[in-house]
Amino acid sequence: MPDDIFEHPRLAAVYDDLDPDRSDLDVYAAIAGELGARSVLDVGCGTGTFALMLAERGIEVTGVDPALGSLDVARAKPGADRVRWIHGDATGLPPLRADLATMTGNVAQAIVAPQDWSGTLRGVHDALRPGGHLVFETRDPAVRAWLEWNRAETYQAVDIEGVGAVESWADLIDVSGPLVTFRWTWVFAADGAVLTSNSTLRFRERDEIEAELVEHGYTVKEVRGAPDRPGREFVFFAQRPEE
Repeated sequence: MPDDIFEHPRLAAVYDDLDPDRSDLDVYAAIAGELGARSVLDVGCGTGTFALMLAERGIEVTGVDPALGSLDVARAKPGADRVRWIHGDATGLPPLRADLATMTGNVAQAIVAPQDWSGTLRGVHDALRPGGHLVFETRDPAVRAWLEWNRAETYQAVDIEGVGAVESWADLIDVSGPLVTFRWTWVFAADGAVLTSNSTLRFRERDEIEAELVEHGYTVKEVRGAPDRPGREFVFFAQRPEE
């Protein structure tokens, strides 16, 4: 089941306002241009920000996400009719033959169970045309980003039009090997409502990811550093081989 941060209607409705700086998506838009992609599968599309960005540029986009609350927000945005929205995950996609598939932000790491990760890699592989690319990012475990996931480092208060002031922060809950669990808390000043959402991410090693990609039929073309988080994240470029 999707985390409440993506599924709860009240949280999904303010998600974009609480995380307005999506300059990380400019990197992926540039990659789509670099690869000459005319059709893109946005896995874990959430509230549709990236999918709509690409659609505005004339790219054919399919956005898939298991969180109906987030998809409802996406479908209500201007230009949403340009995107094909699918409620589900990458394990049950229709035939697509996409030029490019992406997993932005924490999407790849949020696929925690090994069988779900394998199913995602297989599903995306089948949805790509021969020669198509899968591009996604993941945090370098050596950086231990979770050490910054506490109230002091993450607290913010935002005044949202039509909603009012919303306070939010994260707390680290547990670190068990590659699995890191944290909790977000939101306080809505308008009525005093306090909502929380627990999330778990899997921190995979670079060589582990490369081996899994090869195992599922991809060629690893390149691994770059994330421009918006230098030294902290990897961006993987994998390709379905030409037939």
